[in-house]
Amino acid sequence: MSTEIQEMPEQGEIVLATVTKVMDHGAYVTLDEYDDIQGFLHISEIAPGWIRSVSRFVKDGEKKVLLVKKVNSKRGDIDLSLKQVSKDQKKQKLKEVKKFEKGKTLLQNVQEKAKLSDEEIEELEDSIYAKFDSVYDAFIEIGRNGIESVKELKLAKKTATVIGEICSKIKLPSVEIRGIMEITSNKSDGVEIIKKVLLGVIKKDPTIDITYLGAPKYRLSITSENFKTAEKSLKPIIEEIQTNIEKKKGSFKFTREESKKTREN
Repeated sequence: MSTEIQEMPEQGEIVLATVTKVMDHGAYVTLDEYDDIQGFLHISEIAPGWIRSVSRFVKDGEKKVLLVKKVNSKRGDIDLSLKQVSKDQKKQKLKEVKKFEKGKTLLQNVQEKAKLSDEEIEELEDSIYAKFDSVYDAFIEIGRNGIESVKELKLAKKTATVIGEICSKIKLPSVEIRGIMEITSNKSDGVEIIKKVLLGVIKKDPTIDITYLGAPKYRLSITSENFKTAEKSLKPIIEEIQTNIEKKKGSFKFTREESKKTREN
């Protein structure tokens, strides 16, 4: 009779945990990604300074992003820290968990629609992880570039068709960069000149959107799959508008606004 060895986290790893029992000297938690094995969060690792009440910082049933401080595999002890987790680490971990959950839901949809067995869906998942960091990343790739972009996965025709259909309905994550253009022209047909220049730019690139905010201001926004691509597109667009306006003896000024990411489904 063989005993299955419980997988343990590594020291220094960032994990997602659920608080199960709050006490005066700390809290017990279960690690969501490690079959709910138990760990302990000592009061000294909850927050900087003196803590009067542990329950002010952690509550039963709450999810927390924690740092693995120490692991004793023989005794099964896992010591954790909340105060040593930075904002960026917390943000990144929650993003990873969200991606994983999305991927799990997508695979469930594939299994139901393609009528795959548990073994077949497991094989599909393994093949995806051999090429991508997550199932979600693979589906986004397919959504952007079609099922042909993952031909190395050697998908069965029926499975490929189902995945293609699911991916076509995913709202692809994107970013938006934008700014305010102040454009003036003292010519009698100044309004028409400005309109013609801006429409000419929009026709060339469907990722561009220009909104009239009231003379002399216009908002220019560019949507792309990442900030690098969007920034690369922005510079020549601004230069083209400025050149064409100034050729007609008008004035041009551009002020950047805060960029943002669109929400992912």
